[in-house]
Amino acid sequence: MSKESKDRLALRMKPDTKRKIEQWYKAVGCRSMNQFVERAVNFYVDHLAVQDDSGTLPRAVLSSLNGRLGMFEDRMASLIYKHTVELDMMMGILADSYELTEEDMRRRRAESVRNVKNTNGRIPFEEKIRRLDNGVEDEWPD
Repeated sequence: MSKESKDRLALRMKPDTKRKIEQWYKAVGCRSMNQFVERAVNFYVDHLAVQDDSGTLPRAVLSSLNGRLGMFEDRMASLIYKHTVELDMMMGILADSYELTEEDMRRRRAESVRNVKNTNGRIPFEEKIRRLDNGVEDEWPD
């Protein structure tokens, strides 16, 4: 930017504020105290604008978050799809191997729903096998 395109602004400040500017402008990579003050004012104005928007994030941050969440969503959808395919294969193999009646299936589904609710979805396979080996009824404690 050329000197002709800049406006002058008379600014009065406390000596302590001037000392802070002198101390920090080179440390943050500014060529002059004017550049430091201009960057500080722009930063503060952006901060105020964010607060005026009812606490919403700046567009750059929001765009970055949306991009990362989009990537995460795509990855999770891919993993869930693969998991569902494997689960469907396993259910097909089990259905072909055992002759279960509709009543057996309803009972097993109700039991599974109860187990998942009682354990918050954390049913360790090893514990399930241990319970079956010990003859413990196939229900989980509350």
